[in-house]
Amino acid sequence: MKFWDASALIPLCLDELPTASLRKFAEEDEAIVAWWATPVECYSAFARLRREELLTTKEEEQARTVLTALAAEWTEIEPSRAVREQAGRALLLHPLRAADALQLAAALVWSRGQTMGHHFVCLDQRLREAARREGFTLLPPVP
Repeated sequence: MKFWDASALIPLCLDELPTASLRKFAEEDEAIVAWWATPVECYSAFARLRREELLTTKEEEQARTVLTALAAEWTEIEPSRAVREQAGRALLLHPLRAADALQLAAALVWSRGQTMGHHFVCLDQRLREAARREGFTLLPPVP
């Protein structure tokens, strides 16, 4: 079981450069853990790509369909006081945006603070560094 950030889930829904390696991680361990708001972050990315004319409307709809299928199977970390407190703590320690602090907080709640041996799948450099500093094993090893 691995915690997946939105930045790593998006290539599972679209054909991008890191798609093949990330699909391999997903297939090796079909148990994805994700933060409750991750679908919204992904929808935002899909819509931005459509507005920038890098995706057609049909491709955006297909990406949403793939994401919906993934979300139906993953373990979702729900909003809670513990997530909010961990996000507040993360913002004191790491140079993160609010959404990334919530992603990291969800992973910390999922791991019960025992990050060693837990995988964090992410492509965002700032969030990867924060997760590394918290003790998670990062995937892919080098984005």
